[in-house]
Amino acid sequence: MTAEDPITPKTAGGRTVALAVADGSMLFEAAAACEVFGTDHSELVDPWYSFRVCGSRRARVGDWLRADTTHGLDALATAHTVIVPAQDDIEGDPPGELVDAVRAAHAAGARIVSLCTGAFVLAAAGLLDGRRATTHWAHADLLAARYPKVTVDAGVLFTDEGGVLTSAGKAAGMDLCLHIVRSDHGATVANALARHLVVPPHRDGGQAQFIPAPVTHGRDHPLAELLPWALDRIDQPLTVEDLARQAAMSTRNLVRHFHAVTGTSPLRWLLSQRVRLAQELLESGDDSVERIAARTGMGTSATLRRHFARVTGLPPEAYRRTFGVR
Repeated sequence: MTAEDPITPKTAGGRTVALAVADGSMLFEAAAACEVFGTDHSELVDPWYSFRVCGSRRARVGDWLRADTTHGLDALATAHTVIVPAQDDIEGDPPGELVDAVRAAHAAGARIVSLCTGAFVLAAAGLLDGRRATTHWAHADLLAARYPKVTVDAGVLFTDEGGVLTSAGKAAGMDLCLHIVRSDHGATVANALARHLVVPPHRDGGQAQFIPAPVTHGRDHPLAELLPWALDRIDQPLTVEDLARQAAMSTRNLVRHFHAVTGTSPLRWLLSQRVRLAQELLESGDDSVERIAARTGMGTSATLRRHFARVTGLPPEAYRRTFGVR
């Protein structure tokens, strides 16, 4: 794990990502950030991110590796985005130099991201006070008890509070990394990257961390035929009753299966699919907002604007200006 790019100001393309490592950083989450932001994916969008690993020389990452960092933690302050991977020791205080550097980077205007138990570093820096945050469900109670000013939500994959983002454990860290790519470069780029990585292209941050039967691919689950059926009719005003009727089950049974398979409710799943399609249409074509509202089953442009802005943080017109084909 090396980082030999020269230090550049965060204004250079606005896409400098710094991975903050210290003794005890966890390998899986650090590797996820390296794969997404540190691998050259300029075939998807050019320029890609400028990436560096920052930390103390020979910091222990996982049980087997030492990070050959060429940048100290002070270089975090020049990054646009700082990612703090999981930490293996959450019983003690996180490394003071890491906490101070992350706090300084936030003060300098960086977007701060924690993966899994990296949230303990952000909390120690005071960045989660008054904010909603998450971490691995097994450590959520400890985070809440140690930092009572933090609103800990153990039931989601990740949170996005604007300049501060947190994720749950392991695979949820990849979901958050892809969410960041989606926010920066649009759904088309994020989906293409997900296909390259062979991971699900979009798991909503509000989806439950712990799903009893998270099988949404293939045909070995009760909704295997219903989900494609609904996607083929996404332009129609489908209701829970419509879905239950097609699946030949009661609405209560349908809701139970949806939560077991997708981690969310039928209507929330439908809304996420409608917004995802709207993103693709805004990026790739020139249909009016009214036309896109009809094609996605939103009905009216006002309904599309309301839901789209809530999910993506941008109104449809601004999203098209940012991510549309030029």
